[in-house]
Amino acid sequence: MKKLSLIFSWFIWMITFFIPDSKITMQFRGWLYSLFMPKCGKNFQVSSGAKLFGINKLYVGNNVFIATNTVINTGGNIILQDDVMIGIGSVIVAGNHTLEGSSYRFGQREEKDIIIGQGSWIAANCTVISGSQFPPSSVLAANSVFLFHDEVKSGIYAGVPAKLLKIYKAPHNGVKND
Repeated sequence: MKKLSLIFSWFIWMITFFIPDSKITMQFRGWLYSLFMPKCGKNFQVSSGAKLFGINKLYVGNNVFIATNTVINTGGNIILQDDVMIGIGSVIVAGNHTLEGSSYRFGQREEKDIIIGQGSWIAANCTVISGSQFPPSSVLAANSVFLFHDEVKSGIYAGVPAKLLKIYKAPHNGVKND
């Protein structure tokens, strides 16, 4: 199934790469990818330059957008909850190399799940590392690397590695966050 999924992803990318991005064409791409995905919500949009590998382990909620030049590579499961946006040039990989002897070249692949919480925005050129749980309603600032966190709070994360800069509180009775 893994090889068939990889071939199917490559085929979708090849036949739709030259179709200009519009809401309808990005939804069409998302629909094509969803045929091999275990779960995919409605309004899944994928830009033309995005590359999705291992879609048989990609779970997508409703209203998810993946921008151009993004690479999503499963090993473990990748779960994109509802209303998630992935910015241009981001990399989300649910696998990592391990050290064997004195080299990473031939070490066993370590696979851990990634969860990106509902309503979150991964900005341009970000990396989300295997095993990460990005909190709901949060922003990962451009050019940041998100490593798994023990205590995840909704807010703005930035840096390499990303640190919490500002905590978001859930809006209550029309009161906005400062």
